[in-house]
Amino acid sequence: MTKYFLGMIACFMLWSLVSCREKGGWIKGEIANLEAPYLLAAHLAEDTLEVDTIHVDKKGRFSFRTQVDTLTAFSIYLNDYEASTVVFADRDQKLTVKGDAMYPDLIRINGNEVNDDLTAFKINYEELLKKRGQLLVKIRGDNGMDTTLNTSTNRQEEMGKLNVLNHEITVGAEEYIMENPSKLSSLILISNFFTNSDNPSALERVLGYLEGDVKRTELAARLTSYSEKLNRSAEGATAPYFQLEDEEGNAIRSYDFSGKYLVLSFISSAGVESRETVALLKQAYEELDEDSVQFITVYIDTNNYPVEYVEGDSIPWTVVTEERGWGADIVNNFNVQYVPFNVLISPDRTIQVRNIAAQGIVDEIKKRTEEETIADIG
Repeated sequence: MTKYFLGMIACFMLWSLVSCREKGGWIKGEIANLEAPYLLAAHLAEDTLEVDTIHVDKKGRFSFRTQVDTLTAFSIYLNDYEASTVVFADRDQKLTVKGDAMYPDLIRINGNEVNDDLTAFKINYEELLKKRGQLLVKIRGDNGMDTTLNTSTNRQEEMGKLNVLNHEITVGAEEYIMENPSKLSSLILISNFFTNSDNPSALERVLGYLEGDVKRTELAARLTSYSEKLNRSAEGATAPYFQLEDEEGNAIRSYDFSGKYLVLSFISSAGVESRETVALLKQAYEELDEDSVQFITVYIDTNNYPVEYVEGDSIPWTVVTEERGWGADIVNNFNVQYVPFNVLISPDRTIQVRNIAAQGIVDEIKKRTEEETIADIG
């Protein structure tokens, strides 16, 4: 009897030990071409951002435990934040990750429905995603160069190819969302492919496909709110009110430019593209009538404030260095996602064209003026 009792205790202790080891979930994986012997995993826990450092062996293998009670997004950062992927983990789930740090969009994650669905989408569009990844690597490399070979024409061609690939992938994402309107993976694809678009109708359209419980999630509510924000700064909308301060401390208000075209440009003090944009804006400024067209350039580099490069630009129009950078109200209200970024506002304070190329401003204003003249004659 005693031996039986002791045996029962031993079995119970062994079972308890195994249970404790299995409690909670884990994420295991292998990622090639990692340049650092660690990954960073970030997730929100009760409104607090928690960041864990994960050791990676020489073969790119890693493992870490997750202690979550609900579906949680873990952002896995690779190569010192140069790339990232997202893993969705729920309570006690065992998930696997496999891929290449050079192509983060193709990293495969499996172990629950949402990860499996997103991985299936990646496999279905693997060729397009890989081409886009290769092009992004090339563009990043070119941006780090300042040689005669790295011409504006080459960059324009590369960006043109990137836009085509993005369009094809986005079309595929929309087809998936239409076919799977009640899946969480559809909501994730909306967040991934439609929130950086300058076309608010696309985001509004795909949100309209959603059905069932997924429509009542917090992410769906945030995306709906963002869609409304996009509409407030879209082409055809009344330009949001803004108040700025120039280098002399003079107040600049949006209504000061009523009755004139306004070119609102957002640039950085660093980067080849911003410098080229300034040069092209100067050409446009010289060709246009100052009485009918005004320019404002806003520098939004937070890390470089105050901006020393402004003096070297010798810009002949109003210049503002926005101390709050990307957190500035004007950046938020006009939904500026990157620089350089130009907005053309019409004399009646309507947003005429978003993200207009600097070299296209003169032709656009002349075309609009001719159309208005013909309409007046008619």
